[in-house]
Amino acid sequence: MKRQIQSLDFNANQSLLDLINTKLEKISHFSDRILECNVVLKLDKSDTRDNKVCEIRLAIPGNDLFAKKIGKTFEEAFEHVIHALEKQLTTWKTKTHDRHVKITKSNLDA
Repeated sequence: MKRQIQSLDFNANQSLLDLINTKLEKISHFSDRILECNVVLKLDKSDTRDNKVCEIRLAIPGNDLFAKKIGKTFEEAFEHVIHALEKQLTTWKTKTHDRHVKITKSNLDA
């Protein structure tokens, strides 16, 4: 899986980058069909403490999976995004598997 991590308007520290790489390694075990992962970290222009934004786009065959979350820290926002993407990947795998089973079953009936 190709990875791209962008931090807009700030420099991400090494511990944050290590956390991101570790979690992306775990999410790659969900499916070997993930082609690319784009992570964008940015600061939202708001007066509240919840102004750290994390966006992740996973390129997979068919439609891409995308999640965007806001948190008090980048680590918190990233954890929420990873959780959302895990749910999306599970749903995607279920739908893909069900479709494959239906196609295989119809081929056997013919």
